Amino acid sequence: MALPAPPNDHLPEPYPGSLTDVAGLAVGHHTRADRPTGCTVVLCPQGATCGVDVRGAAPGTRETDLLAPENLVEQVHAVLLTGGSAFGLDAAGGVMRWLETQGHGYLAGPARVPIVPAAVLFDLWLSGTAPRPGADDGWAACEAAGTAPPAQGSVGAGAGATVGKLFGITRAMKGGIGSASLRAGGVTVAALMAVNAFGDVVAADGRVLAGARTADGHSLLRSRDAMLAGAWPPPASGPAASAAPDPPGANTTIGVVATDAALGKAQAKKLAMLAFHGLARAVEPIAATDGDTLFALATGRTAAAAPPLTLLGALGAEVVARAVRNAVLAATAVQAQPALPAARDLAAR
Repeated sequence: MALPAPPNDHLPEPYPGSLTDVAGLAVGHHTRADRPTGCTVVLCPQGATCGVDVRGAAPGTRETDLLAPENLVEQVHAVLLTGGSAFGLDAAGGVMRWLETQGHGYLAGPARVPIVPAAVLFDLWLSGTAPRPGADDGWAACEAAGTAPPAQGSVGAGAGATVGKLFGITRAMKGGIGSASLRAGGVTVAALMAVNAFGDVVAADGRVLAGARTADGHSLLRSRDAMLAGAWPPPASGPAASAAPDPPGANTTIGVVATDAALGKAQAKKLAMLAFHGLARAVEPIAATDGDTLFALATGRTAAAAPPLTLLGALGAEVVARAVRNAVLAATAVQAQPALPAARDLAAR
């Protein structure tokens, strides 16, 4: 079935900036050629303080316990965002190998051990049982990393991301990966978000940018209003159960918020917690079964004194919301089954 593709002249302009505006960070994508899935690495090989806030009920993560403020290691050398559900965590091994060959890592006796926290999203709706991101993909993402603004949309960890799954995957739309940054008081705060949400992505003015569609597939349906009106598909059984709305663990938005301010681990965790408010501004509703996870990096590269965490958190929440919106604004349609349009393919509601 061909996708409806009327021109969308009502989409807002993308927000400026990217995660690489934070000194000390590089970003690399690797997108698999065989299926819409991939991974995205944020490199900080000289080390950056890292905190994490895991809010989803179905997270897929690696090395997050290490980031607790009371635990030993203070800095990480990369953060990985990847598709492939739990299988995709294998890609972190490739990031570790790449960092080791470059001489980066935590000095542990005779060896250096790179510290690479990671989080996954569920994109198996589109990637299925084909090969998922593995160690070679993580290595390739590192090889592709640079300090130029990274590509956005259906690349890397956002290649197989989808949004608006209230009525199942067949009435959903394409998600993606997006980035944005802000600067205030001599400090830069930026975010990189891979958006695979159950809910809709909404603009700052409340319009739905991408989300659940009407039964004919040609228009946007505001999930929040549908739910408030009592709309909820009945439980599926048999072969249809795998495509039913909201199966546990089948959604997730993951990302990184970063600053060039100098922060400790406890402060970095608090930054992640405060920046999470941006997700609620840009995604509605938030599902109880998503695996939402947000890392916070602090490189300490600015000469400016670190502002109060309240200010950093306010900036962080704003760039998270902007990055989420940029992700769907840059996304491109999937023509394979299930065929899913992107925001640019539907007239704005």
